Amino acid sequence: MLGWFGIVRLGLVQTALGAVVVLTTSALNRVMVVEYALPATLPGVLVGLHYALQMLRPRMGHGSDVGGRRTPWIIGGMAVLCLGAVLAAIATGMMGGALVPAIGLATFAFLLVGAGVGAAGTNLLVLLAARVAPERRPAAASLVWIMMIAGFVLTTAIAGRLLDPYSPERLVTVSAGVAGIAFLLAAVAVAGIEGLAAAADTARRPTAFRAALAEVWQEREARHFTLFVFVAMLAYSAQDLVLEPFAGTAFGMSLGESTRLASLQHGGVLAGMVLIALLGSWCHGRLAVLRGMILGGCLLAAAVLAVLAGAGFAPEGFPLRAAYAALGLGNGIFAAAAIAAMMQLASRGAPGRDGVRMGLFGAAQAIAFGLGGLAGTVMLDLGRLATGSAIGGYAAVFLADAALFVAAAAMAPRIGRAEAPGRRTWPSAASPA
Repeated sequence: MLGWFGIVRLGLVQTALGAVVVLTTSALNRVMVVEYALPATLPGVLVGLHYALQMLRPRMGHGSDVGGRRTPWIIGGMAVLCLGAVLAAIATGMMGGALVPAIGLATFAFLLVGAGVGAAGTNLLVLLAARVAPERRPAAASLVWIMMIAGFVLTTAIAGRLLDPYSPERLVTVSAGVAGIAFLLAAVAVAGIEGLAAAADTARRPTAFRAALAEVWQEREARHFTLFVFVAMLAYSAQDLVLEPFAGTAFGMSLGESTRLASLQHGGVLAGMVLIALLGSWCHGRLAVLRGMILGGCLLAAAVLAVLAGAGFAPEGFPLRAAYAALGLGNGIFAAAAIAAMMQLASRGAPGRDGVRMGLFGAAQAIAFGLGGLAGTVMLDLGRLATGSAIGGYAAVFLADAALFVAAAAMAPRIGRAEAPGRRTWPSAASPA
Protein backbone atom coordinates (compact mmCIF):
# COMPACT_ATOMS: atom_id res chain seq x y z
CA MET A 1 0.00 0.00 0.00
CA LEU A 2 1.12 3.53 -0.71
CA GLY A 3 2.25 5.81 2.10
CA TRP A 4 1.67 9.56 2.15
CA PHE A 5 4.72 10.21 -0.01
CA GLY A 6 3.32 7.94 -2.73
CA ILE A 7 -0.08 9.63 -2.42
CA VAL A 8 1.56 13.03 -2.88
CA ARG A 9 3.32 11.72 -5.99
CA LEU A 10 -0.03 10.77 -7.48
CA GLY A 11 -1.32 14.18 -6.45
CA LEU A 12 1.38 15.77 -8.60
CA VAL A 13 -0.17 14.03 -11.62
CA GLN A 14 -3.49 15.67 -10.80
CA THR A 15 -1.67 19.00 -10.43
CA ALA A 16 -0.27 18.54 -13.93
CA LEU A 17 -3.68 17.55 -15.33
CA GLY A 18 -5.36 20.55 -13.75
CA ALA A 19 -2.71 22.98 -14.97
CA VAL A 20 -3.23 21.98 -18.60
CA VAL A 21 -7.02 21.61 -18.56
CA VAL A 22 -7.71 24.94 -16.84
CA LEU A 23 -6.17 26.87 -19.74
CA THR A 24 -8.44 25.16 -22.27
CA THR A 25 -11.62 25.79 -20.25
CA SER A 26 -10.94 29.33 -19.02
CA ALA A 27 -8.37 31.40 -20.90
CA LEU A 28 -9.05 30.00 -24.39
CA ASN A 29 -12.79 30.29 -23.82
CA ARG A 30 -12.40 33.91 -22.73
CA VAL A 31 -10.27 34.80 -25.78
CA MET A 32 -12.83 33.36 -28.20
CA VAL A 33 -15.80 35.12 -26.59
CA VAL A 34 -14.33 38.49 -25.56
CA GLU A 35 -11.20 39.21 -27.62
CA TYR A 36 -12.60 37.80 -30.90
CA ALA A 37 -16.32 38.43 -30.15
CA LEU A 38 -17.26 34.91 -31.31
CA PRO A 39 -20.50 33.21 -30.15
CA ALA A 40 -20.15 31.56 -26.75
CA THR A 41 -21.55 28.41 -28.35
CA LEU A 42 -18.23 27.85 -30.17
CA PRO A 43 -16.11 27.13 -27.08
CA GLY A 44 -19.12 25.32 -25.64
CA VAL A 45 -19.14 22.91 -28.60
CA LEU A 46 -15.37 22.45 -28.48
CA VAL A 47 -15.31 21.68 -24.77
CA GLY A 48 -18.35 19.44 -25.31
CA LEU A 49 -16.36 17.45 -27.86
CA HIS A 50 -13.54 16.82 -25.44
CA TYR A 51 -16.00 15.62 -22.81
CA ALA A 52 -17.91 13.49 -25.32
CA LEU A 53 -14.76 11.55 -26.12
CA GLN A 54 -14.43 10.72 -22.44
CA MET A 55 -17.40 8.38 -22.80
CA LEU A 56 -14.58 5.92 -23.52
CA ARG A 57 -13.49 6.07 -19.87
CA PRO A 58 -15.11 2.73 -18.91
CA ARG A 59 -13.32 1.06 -21.82
CA MET A 60 -10.02 2.61 -20.75
CA GLY A 61 -10.59 1.44 -17.19
CA HIS A 62 -11.43 -2.05 -18.42
CA GLY A 63 -8.23 -2.13 -20.47
CA SER A 64 -6.12 -1.41 -17.42
CA ASP A 65 -8.17 -3.92 -15.36
CA VAL A 66 -7.27 -6.65 -17.82
CA GLY A 67 -3.67 -5.57 -18.33
CA GLY A 68 -3.06 -4.94 -14.65
CA ARG A 69 -0.98 -1.79 -15.30
CA ARG A 70 -2.17 1.80 -14.85
CA THR A 71 0.96 3.93 -15.38
CA PRO A 72 1.28 3.42 -19.17
CA TRP A 73 -2.25 4.76 -19.54
CA ILE A 74 -1.42 7.73 -17.32
CA ILE A 75 1.79 8.72 -19.12
CA GLY A 76 0.33 8.15 -22.58
CA GLY A 77 -2.78 10.13 -21.66
CA MET A 78 -0.69 13.05 -20.41
CA ALA A 79 1.28 13.13 -23.66
CA VAL A 80 -1.90 13.27 -25.73
CA LEU A 81 -3.43 15.90 -23.43
CA CYS A 82 -0.42 18.22 -23.62
CA LEU A 83 -0.24 17.96 -27.41
CA GLY A 84 -3.94 18.77 -27.66
CA ALA A 85 -3.61 21.80 -25.37
CA VAL A 86 -0.82 23.33 -27.45
CA LEU A 87 -2.72 22.76 -30.69
CA ALA A 88 -5.83 24.30 -29.10
CA ALA A 89 -3.87 27.44 -28.22
CA ILE A 90 -2.51 27.68 -31.78
CA ALA A 91 -6.03 27.29 -33.18
CA THR A 92 -7.41 29.95 -30.84
CA GLY A 93 -4.70 32.38 -31.89
CA MET A 94 -5.66 31.78 -35.53
CA MET A 95 -9.33 32.68 -34.96
CA GLY A 96 -8.65 36.37 -35.42
CA GLY A 97 -7.93 35.67 -39.11
CA ALA A 98 -8.40 32.24 -40.73
CA LEU A 99 -11.53 31.25 -38.79
CA VAL A 100 -12.57 28.09 -40.66
CA PRO A 101 -9.13 26.37 -40.58
CA ALA A 102 -8.78 27.48 -36.97
CA ILE A 103 -12.06 25.79 -36.01
CA GLY A 104 -10.97 22.61 -37.80
CA LEU A 105 -7.66 22.54 -35.91
CA ALA A 106 -9.42 23.36 -32.63
CA THR A 107 -11.83 20.45 -33.14
CA PHE A 108 -8.95 18.00 -33.56
CA ALA A 109 -7.10 19.55 -30.61
CA PHE A 110 -10.04 19.28 -28.21
CA LEU A 111 -10.57 15.64 -29.22
CA LEU A 112 -6.96 15.00 -28.22
CA VAL A 113 -7.56 16.78 -24.92
CA GLY A 114 -10.56 14.55 -24.24
CA ALA A 115 -8.69 11.34 -25.03
CA GLY A 116 -5.74 12.38 -22.87
CA VAL A 117 -7.82 13.39 -19.85
CA GLY A 118 -9.90 10.21 -20.09
CA ALA A 119 -6.93 7.85 -20.20
CA ALA A 120 -4.82 9.60 -17.58
CA GLY A 121 -7.58 10.67 -15.20
CA THR A 122 -9.49 7.39 -15.01
CA ASN A 123 -6.44 5.23 -14.40
CA LEU A 124 -4.95 7.66 -11.91
CA LEU A 125 -8.09 7.29 -9.78
CA VAL A 126 -8.09 3.51 -10.13
CA LEU A 127 -4.44 3.38 -9.09
CA LEU A 128 -5.18 5.60 -6.11
CA ALA A 129 -8.15 3.47 -4.99
CA ALA A 130 -6.23 0.21 -5.41
CA ARG A 131 -2.98 1.28 -3.72
CA VAL A 132 -4.29 3.29 -0.75
CA ALA A 133 -5.50 1.67 2.48
CA PRO A 134 -9.31 2.03 2.93
CA GLU A 135 -9.04 4.18 6.06
CA ARG A 136 -6.84 6.66 4.18
CA ARG A 137 -8.91 6.90 1.01
CA PRO A 138 -11.10 9.93 1.89
CA ALA A 139 -8.15 12.03 3.05
CA ALA A 140 -6.02 10.80 0.16
CA ALA A 141 -8.71 11.60 -2.40
CA SER A 142 -9.11 15.09 -0.97
CA LEU A 143 -5.36 15.64 -0.92
CA VAL A 144 -4.99 14.61 -4.55
CA TRP A 145 -7.81 16.91 -5.61
CA ILE A 146 -6.43 19.74 -3.48
CA MET A 147 -3.21 19.39 -5.43
CA MET A 148 -5.20 19.54 -8.69
CA ILE A 149 -6.92 22.74 -7.56
CA ALA A 150 -3.52 24.08 -6.55
CA GLY A 151 -2.54 23.53 -10.18
CA PHE A 152 -5.62 25.53 -11.20
CA VAL A 153 -4.79 28.35 -8.80
CA LEU A 154 -1.10 28.59 -9.71
CA THR A 155 -1.71 28.34 -13.45
CA THR A 156 -4.52 30.89 -13.58
CA ALA A 157 -2.68 33.30 -11.29
CA ILE A 158 0.64 33.13 -13.14
CA ALA A 159 -0.81 32.79 -16.63
CA GLY A 160 -3.17 35.68 -15.91
CA ARG A 161 -0.19 37.96 -15.55
CA LEU A 162 1.78 36.49 -18.44
CA LEU A 163 -1.18 36.79 -20.83
CA ASP A 164 -1.54 40.57 -20.46
CA PRO A 165 -1.41 42.28 -22.90
CA TYR A 166 -2.99 39.60 -25.09
CA SER A 167 -1.42 38.46 -28.34
CA PRO A 168 -1.74 35.11 -30.19
CA GLU A 169 2.00 34.50 -29.85
CA ARG A 170 1.90 35.12 -26.12
CA LEU A 171 -1.06 32.72 -25.74
CA VAL A 172 0.76 29.91 -27.57
CA THR A 173 4.02 30.47 -25.68
CA VAL A 174 2.34 30.38 -22.27
CA SER A 175 0.27 27.29 -23.18
CA ALA A 176 3.29 25.39 -24.52
CA GLY A 177 5.29 26.22 -21.41
CA VAL A 178 2.54 24.98 -19.09
CA ALA A 179 2.05 21.78 -21.14
CA GLY A 180 5.76 20.94 -21.21
CA ILE A 181 6.23 21.43 -17.48
CA ALA A 182 3.05 19.44 -16.73
CA PHE A 183 4.12 16.42 -18.78
CA LEU A 184 7.57 16.26 -17.19
CA LEU A 185 6.05 16.58 -13.71
CA ALA A 186 3.57 13.74 -14.33
CA ALA A 187 6.16 11.43 -15.89
CA VAL A 188 8.54 11.84 -12.95
CA ALA A 189 5.72 11.47 -10.42
CA VAL A 190 4.52 8.04 -11.63
CA ALA A 191 7.93 6.57 -12.49
CA GLY A 192 8.14 3.18 -10.73
CA ILE A 193 5.16 3.84 -8.45
CA GLU A 194 3.33 0.62 -9.32
CA GLY A 195 6.39 -1.27 -8.15
CA LEU A 196 5.72 0.01 -4.64
CA ALA A 197 2.82 -2.42 -4.22
CA ALA A 198 2.47 -6.11 -4.88
CA ALA A 199 1.21 -7.04 -8.32
CA ALA A 200 -1.31 -9.34 -6.64
CA ASP A 201 -3.21 -6.28 -5.42
CA THR A 202 -4.60 -5.83 -8.94
CA ALA A 203 -7.57 -8.10 -9.62
CA ARG A 204 -7.78 -9.13 -13.25
CA ARG A 205 -10.86 -10.61 -14.83
CA PRO A 206 -10.38 -10.90 -18.61
CA THR A 207 -14.09 -10.70 -19.43
CA ALA A 208 -15.36 -8.96 -22.56
CA PHE A 209 -15.90 -5.27 -21.98
CA ARG A 210 -19.64 -5.29 -22.68
CA ALA A 211 -20.21 -8.08 -20.18
CA ALA A 212 -18.11 -6.28 -17.55
CA LEU A 213 -19.97 -3.00 -18.09
CA ALA A 214 -23.36 -4.74 -17.89
CA GLU A 215 -22.32 -6.45 -14.68
CA VAL A 216 -21.39 -3.16 -13.05
CA TRP A 217 -24.54 -1.39 -14.27
CA GLN A 218 -26.67 -4.05 -12.54
CA GLU A 219 -25.29 -2.88 -9.17
CA ARG A 220 -27.89 -0.50 -7.72
CA GLU A 221 -25.33 1.31 -5.59
CA ALA A 222 -23.05 2.03 -8.55
CA ARG A 223 -25.98 2.97 -10.77
CA HIS A 224 -27.43 5.50 -8.30
CA PHE A 225 -24.05 7.10 -7.69
CA THR A 226 -23.47 7.34 -11.45
CA LEU A 227 -26.76 9.23 -11.82
CA PHE A 228 -25.88 11.52 -8.91
CA VAL A 229 -22.51 12.31 -10.46
CA PHE A 230 -24.24 13.19 -13.72
CA VAL A 231 -26.69 15.65 -12.14
CA ALA A 232 -24.12 17.24 -9.80
CA MET A 233 -21.49 17.66 -12.48
CA LEU A 234 -24.08 19.01 -14.92
CA ALA A 235 -24.63 21.79 -12.37
CA TYR A 236 -20.90 22.27 -11.83
CA SER A 237 -20.11 22.50 -15.54
CA ALA A 238 -22.97 24.83 -16.51
CA GLN A 239 -21.15 27.63 -14.69
CA ASP A 240 -17.67 26.75 -15.92
CA LEU A 241 -17.67 28.47 -19.32
CA VAL A 242 -19.68 31.55 -18.35
CA LEU A 243 -18.03 32.81 -15.15
CA GLU A 244 -15.00 34.47 -16.79
CA PRO A 245 -16.99 36.03 -19.68
CA PHE A 246 -19.56 37.22 -17.09
CA ALA A 247 -16.85 39.09 -15.21
CA GLY A 248 -15.65 40.68 -18.44
CA THR A 249 -19.11 41.58 -19.76
CA ALA A 250 -20.92 42.70 -16.59
CA PHE A 251 -17.98 44.11 -14.63
CA GLY A 252 -15.63 45.22 -17.43
CA MET A 253 -12.66 43.11 -16.29
CA SER A 254 -9.67 42.49 -18.56
CA LEU A 255 -8.43 39.02 -19.52
CA GLY A 256 -5.80 39.07 -16.79
CA GLU A 257 -8.27 40.34 -14.18
CA SER A 258 -10.92 37.73 -14.96
CA THR A 259 -8.28 34.98 -15.00
CA ARG A 260 -7.12 36.10 -11.55
CA LEU A 261 -10.76 36.08 -10.43
CA ALA A 262 -10.93 32.44 -11.55
CA SER A 263 -7.87 31.87 -9.39
CA LEU A 264 -9.79 33.27 -6.41
CA GLN A 265 -12.71 30.94 -7.14
CA HIS A 266 -10.37 27.95 -7.32
CA GLY A 267 -8.91 29.10 -4.02
CA GLY A 268 -12.40 28.72 -2.53
CA VAL A 269 -12.59 25.22 -3.99
CA LEU A 270 -9.23 24.49 -2.37
CA ALA A 271 -10.52 25.63 1.04
CA GLY A 272 -13.57 23.38 0.71
CA MET A 273 -11.41 20.41 -0.13
CA VAL A 274 -9.12 21.04 2.85
CA LEU A 275 -12.21 20.98 5.05
CA ILE A 276 -13.30 17.63 3.62
CA ALA A 277 -9.78 16.21 4.02
CA LEU A 278 -9.89 17.02 7.71
CA LEU A 279 -13.42 15.73 8.22
CA GLY A 280 -12.69 12.64 6.12
CA SER A 281 -9.78 11.73 8.39
CA TRP A 282 -11.81 12.42 11.51
CA CYS A 283 -14.75 10.22 10.45
CA HIS A 284 -12.60 7.50 8.82
CA GLY A 285 -14.47 7.93 5.55
CA ARG A 286 -17.93 7.11 6.86
CA LEU A 287 -20.43 7.59 4.06
CA ALA A 288 -23.01 9.07 6.47
CA VAL A 289 -20.73 12.08 7.09
CA LEU A 290 -19.77 12.38 3.43
CA ARG A 291 -23.45 12.39 2.42
CA GLY A 292 -24.08 15.35 4.74
CA MET A 293 -21.15 17.31 3.33
CA ILE A 294 -22.25 16.64 -0.24
CA LEU A 295 -25.72 17.94 0.64
CA GLY A 296 -24.34 21.09 2.30
CA GLY A 297 -21.91 21.88 -0.52
CA CYS A 298 -24.62 21.57 -3.19
CA LEU A 299 -26.99 23.87 -1.29
CA LEU A 300 -24.27 26.50 -0.71
CA ALA A 301 -23.40 26.55 -4.41
CA ALA A 302 -27.09 26.87 -5.30
CA ALA A 303 -27.53 29.86 -2.98
CA VAL A 304 -24.51 31.74 -4.38
CA LEU A 305 -25.60 31.15 -7.98
CA ALA A 306 -29.05 32.52 -7.18
CA VAL A 307 -27.39 35.70 -5.88
CA LEU A 308 -25.11 35.96 -8.92
CA ALA A 309 -28.19 35.81 -11.17
CA GLY A 310 -29.07 39.33 -10.02
CA ALA A 311 -25.55 40.73 -9.76
CA GLY A 312 -25.25 41.71 -13.41
CA PHE A 313 -28.28 44.02 -13.16
CA ALA A 314 -26.67 46.07 -10.37
CA PRO A 315 -22.90 45.53 -10.57
CA GLU A 316 -21.97 48.72 -8.73
CA GLY A 317 -20.57 47.76 -5.33
CA PHE A 318 -21.38 44.07 -5.71
CA PRO A 319 -18.83 41.89 -3.82
CA LEU A 320 -17.94 39.78 -6.87
CA ARG A 321 -14.71 38.43 -5.42
CA ALA A 322 -16.45 37.25 -2.26
CA ALA A 323 -19.23 35.64 -4.31
CA TYR A 324 -16.77 33.76 -6.52
CA ALA A 325 -14.84 32.57 -3.46
CA ALA A 326 -18.07 31.38 -1.78
CA LEU A 327 -19.14 29.58 -4.95
CA GLY A 328 -15.75 27.88 -5.04
CA LEU A 329 -16.13 26.87 -1.40
CA GLY A 330 -19.48 25.19 -2.05
CA ASN A 331 -18.12 23.47 -5.15
CA GLY A 332 -15.06 22.29 -3.24
CA ILE A 333 -17.05 20.85 -0.33
CA PHE A 334 -19.46 18.89 -2.50
CA ALA A 335 -16.82 17.77 -5.03
CA ALA A 336 -14.27 16.57 -2.46
CA ALA A 337 -16.92 14.72 -0.46
CA ALA A 338 -18.22 13.11 -3.66
CA ILE A 339 -14.71 12.08 -4.67
CA ALA A 340 -14.15 10.55 -1.24
CA ALA A 341 -17.41 8.62 -1.61
CA MET A 342 -16.32 7.55 -5.09
CA MET A 343 -13.09 6.12 -3.68
CA GLN A 344 -15.09 4.03 -1.23
CA LEU A 345 -17.70 2.91 -3.77
CA ALA A 346 -15.21 1.97 -6.51
CA SER A 347 -14.42 -1.33 -4.79
CA ARG A 348 -17.96 -2.04 -3.52
CA GLY A 349 -19.33 -4.53 -5.99
CA ALA A 350 -18.15 -7.38 -8.18
CA PRO A 351 -14.38 -7.89 -7.69
CA GLY A 352 -11.94 -7.00 -10.45
CA ARG A 353 -14.22 -4.28 -11.83
CA ASP A 354 -12.67 -1.23 -10.15
CA GLY A 355 -11.51 0.22 -13.46
CA VAL A 356 -14.88 -0.24 -15.16
CA ARG A 357 -16.72 1.17 -12.15
CA MET A 358 -14.43 4.20 -11.89
CA GLY A 359 -14.67 4.64 -15.64
CA LEU A 360 -18.46 4.62 -15.41
CA PHE A 361 -18.38 7.35 -12.76
CA GLY A 362 -15.89 9.28 -14.86
CA ALA A 363 -17.96 8.89 -18.02
CA ALA A 364 -21.03 10.26 -16.23
CA GLN A 365 -18.96 13.23 -15.14
CA ALA A 366 -17.59 13.76 -18.64
CA ILE A 367 -20.99 13.54 -20.35
CA ALA A 368 -22.42 15.98 -17.79
CA PHE A 369 -19.53 18.39 -18.27
CA GLY A 370 -19.92 18.30 -22.03
CA LEU A 371 -23.68 18.81 -21.92
CA GLY A 372 -23.50 21.38 -19.15
CA GLY A 373 -20.86 23.51 -20.82
CA LEU A 374 -22.74 23.42 -24.11
CA ALA A 375 -26.14 24.04 -22.50
CA GLY A 376 -24.78 26.97 -20.52
CA THR A 377 -23.28 28.69 -23.54
CA VAL A 378 -26.32 28.00 -25.75
CA MET A 379 -28.62 29.36 -23.05
CA LEU A 380 -26.40 32.44 -22.81
CA ASP A 381 -26.64 33.10 -26.56
CA LEU A 382 -30.40 32.49 -26.60
CA GLY A 383 -30.83 34.81 -23.63
CA ARG A 384 -28.95 37.52 -25.47
CA LEU A 385 -31.26 37.18 -28.46
CA ALA A 386 -34.43 37.06 -26.35
CA THR A 387 -33.65 40.01 -24.08
CA GLY A 388 -31.29 42.05 -26.25
CA SER A 389 -28.82 41.98 -23.35
CA ALA A 390 -26.16 39.51 -22.27
CA ILE A 391 -27.00 40.09 -18.59
CA GLY A 392 -30.38 38.38 -18.96
CA GLY A 393 -28.69 35.37 -20.52
CA TYR A 394 -26.23 35.09 -17.64
CA ALA A 395 -29.08 35.31 -15.11
CA ALA A 396 -30.93 32.45 -16.83
CA VAL A 397 -27.82 30.26 -16.78
CA PHE A 398 -27.14 30.91 -13.08
CA LEU A 399 -30.75 30.22 -12.03
CA ALA A 400 -30.92 26.96 -14.00
CA ASP A 401 -27.58 25.95 -12.51
CA ALA A 402 -28.88 26.62 -8.99
CA ALA A 403 -31.90 24.38 -9.66
CA LEU A 404 -29.61 21.53 -10.75
CA PHE A 405 -27.59 21.82 -7.54
CA VAL A 406 -30.82 21.56 -5.53
CA ALA A 407 -31.73 18.39 -7.47
CA ALA A 408 -28.28 16.91 -6.74
CA ALA A 409 -28.73 17.72 -3.05
CA ALA A 410 -32.01 15.79 -3.08
CA MET A 411 -30.17 12.70 -4.38
CA ALA A 412 -27.31 12.90 -1.86
CA PRO A 413 -29.01 11.11 1.09
CA ARG A 414 -29.23 7.86 -0.94
CA ILE A 415 -25.53 7.63 -1.83
CA GLY A 416 -24.21 4.27 -0.63
CA ARG A 417 -27.69 3.16 0.39
CA ALA A 418 -29.15 2.22 -2.97
CA GLU A 419 -28.54 -1.56 -2.87
CA ALA A 420 -31.77 -3.49 -2.53
CA PRO A 421 -32.19 -5.67 0.60
CA GLY A 422 -31.20 -9.25 -0.03
CA ARG A 423 -29.26 -8.42 -3.18
CA ARG A 424 -25.72 -9.79 -3.20
CA THR A 425 -22.89 -7.26 -2.84
CA TRP A 426 -19.13 -7.66 -2.62
CA PRO A 427 -18.11 -5.08 0.02
CA SER A 428 -14.46 -4.21 0.43
CA ALA A 429 -12.68 -4.98 3.66
CA ALA A 430 -13.33 -1.47 4.94
CA SER A 431 -16.19 0.28 3.23
CA PRO A 432 -18.02 2.05 6.08
CA ALA A 433 -21.59 3.17 5.52
